[in-house]
Amino acid sequence: MSPNTPSLADRIDALLPQTQCRRCGYDGCRPYAEAIVAGAPINRCPPGAEDLVAKLAAVTGRPVVALDPSCGTPGPLAVARIDEATCIGCTLCIDACPVDAIVGGAKRMHTVLAALCTGCELCVAPCPVDCITMVAAGRSWNLEDARMAGDRYRAKNRRVAARATSEASRNEAPENAERAKRQAAVAAALARARLRRDNANVRAK
Repeated sequence: MSPNTPSLADRIDALLPQTQCRRCGYDGCRPYAEAIVAGAPINRCPPGAEDLVAKLAAVTGRPVVALDPSCGTPGPLAVARIDEATCIGCTLCIDACPVDAIVGGAKRMHTVLAALCTGCELCVAPCPVDCITMVAAGRSWNLEDARMAGDRYRAKNRRVAARATSEASRNEAPENAERAKRQAAVAAALARARLRRDNANVRAK
């Protein structure tokens, strides 16, 4: 296989709607694609509905099955809306949004960019003042929406991972300094002990 040939997980991921809603039980569309390769059912994506199940059946060689109702039911696209008068600027919804569709700062009003919202609803539960509701988008989710949402999802994951690495490095620096300090103290104590021993040996002679 050529290095440029998409893997099965890549091909499955390309078919998924990239809403990153986690209704399938996985942490996003890519994790679900990888799980399907490993044997997970192909019928756990309500946003993709029956049409997606048929496409996944074709690419995986599995039979078409009914959509799993335990994951939810398909429906028209809905997007999040923030009651800006109630918003307290806690940033919890910003952290929860998998595609950076919410803008705002700490203790400042937040706003959902409706054109970027995937309708995943992941921002609703974390809101401590219940100021987020889902409203009809008035349009359908399309392939370009999916492509852009996938790009934003990957970009956010890279940013979060880089920040975590940076924070870990900062936290580790004082610990490393303290460890070095202890090691230096032990080395100094050993040197003093060796010096006392050597002096004692000289006197004994």
